[in-house]
Amino acid sequence: MDAKQAISLPVQQRAPAAKGAGQSSKAVAGPEVGGRLKGVQVVKPIVYGNVAWYLGSKRDEDGHTHQWNVYLKPYENEDMSVYVKRVHFKLHESYAEPNRVCHAPPYGVTETGWGEFEVVIKIFFQDSNERPVTIYHFLKLFDREKDGNVKMGSEPVTSESYDELVFTDPTAKMYRLLSHPKLNTPVAPSHQIDYEEKKAKDLQQILAAKKKVKQEIAELKARLANAKENIVQLKSQVPT
Repeated sequence: MDAKQAISLPVQQRAPAAKGAGQSSKAVAGPEVGGRLKGVQVVKPIVYGNVAWYLGSKRDEDGHTHQWNVYLKPYENEDMSVYVKRVHFKLHESYAEPNRVCHAPPYGVTETGWGEFEVVIKIFFQDSNERPVTIYHFLKLFDREKDGNVKMGSEPVTSESYDELVFTDPTAKMYRLLSHPKLNTPVAPSHQIDYEEKKAKDLQQILAAKKKVKQEIAELKARLANAKENIVQLKSQVPT
C-alpha cells in the first residue's frame, strides 16, 4: 500500500513500453502466466480513522471514560465489498475479544474504553491471490493542550487519514472487480477532513517552497559570482 497526497483516478493503466525497451506490447497488454495483468495498476483511495466521545464521567463497573468507533471506508462513493472480502480489526489485548471481523460495509468497530492504543486493520480481498493489506491506526480519545495536558469536553475527538490501495499487476479476476464497483448511494461519503481543500493547501505550500528554494539558489549563485569576481580582483593586485 502506497500513501500519496494527490487523489488518483480509480483505475490507471500504464502506457506500453517502447519497442526495444526489453518488454513487448503484447506482454504489457495481456495476462502473464498465472493470470496476472502485467503493466496494469489500479488505485483505490480509502479513508480510515476513529471518532471518540467522552461519556461524561468514569464508569464505575469498568473505569471506561469514552465510547469510540474505528472505521475503514472508501474515499469515493463505491461499495468496497465488490473487491474486499473482509476486514479484521485487532484491538488491545485487554478486550475480551480483541479480534473483530467485518464481512460487509460499514467496516468498523464501536467500543468503550479509557486508553489510547494502536489498532491493526487488515484488509482481505475477494481474490485470495491478492495479498492482504495491513494498516496501523493509533486510536485517539483525547485532545491535548499545547503543554500536553488532556482536554476533556463534550465535542467528539476525531483522527482520520487518507491513503490508497495500489494494485500492481492484479489478476484478471481482481481487475474486473476493481473496475466495476457498485455505487453505495447517490451522495458521496462524508469525511472528517476536507481532503480536496487539504490537497489544494498542500499544493500551495509545495509551490511556495519551490519558489523559495529557487530564490535561495539564485541568491547563492549571485554570491558565488561575486566571490569569484573578488578573487579575480585580488589576484590582479598581487605582484607577480
